[in-house]
Amino acid sequence: MEVLHFLFGVFGNATALFLFLSPTITFKRIIKSNSTEQFSGVPYVMTLLNCLLSAWYGLPFVSKNNILVSTINGTGAVIESIYVIVFIIYAPKKEKAKILGLFAFVLTVFSAVALISLFALHGNGRKLFCGLAATIFSIIMYASPLSIMRLVIKTKSVEFMPFFLSLFVFLCGTSWFIYGLLGHDPFVAVPNGFGCGLGTMQLILYFIYRDNKGCPDMKKQSGNGSIELGAEKQGNGKVLQDEQV
Repeated sequence: MEVLHFLFGVFGNATALFLFLSPTITFKRIIKSNSTEQFSGVPYVMTLLNCLLSAWYGLPFVSKNNILVSTINGTGAVIESIYVIVFIIYAPKKEKAKILGLFAFVLTVFSAVALISLFALHGNGRKLFCGLAATIFSIIMYASPLSIMRLVIKTKSVEFMPFFLSLFVFLCGTSWFIYGLLGHDPFVAVPNGFGCGLGTMQLILYFIYRDNKGCPDMKKQSGNGSIELGAEKQGNGKVLQDEQV
């Protein structure tokens, strides 16, 4: 059982790393154009908060046998921090101020959770507090593709929902869901069970609409059709799923 628990944790690390690295296409575009264009920086800041809280939860003095949760989310926190910094550098003044404010909020929330758990809570109380915080933001992160799914149904096209993005969301959610079940940890199993369900729904939609070429008007509006998980274009409200996260 412990071997299976470890193996699913390793697999979860691999699939999650793919999702964390997927926005690199977006940021290559941002750096090349010296502008964030209409991309939103909010998803990266919120994913950073999720990574920080989950990495903290996985530490041995908070929850036992969850070091693999800390390794991937610690890595994710570094990657997301780079995204946020790059976004702030290239964002216009108004958006820069917004993301800086949100970044400060994220650091404040994480600091509060960390300090309260260190000095005010112990044992199961600490695990419960940190686990609930991590679970809430994990579910928020996984829920970000809902707008993409709505777009797929509306346009009857999977142009804005790449197959491999949906596949790795499913694989990541499933592996960590099983990891949480094997470790008897609801704070890992519940949010990732949610992610597994959403990934399944995305795959079902993909196979329903995979043969449709999509709406010409949508293609014209989409420019180069890049897509990014949860990263909405602010101007026209379209969600770009740039590569996959």
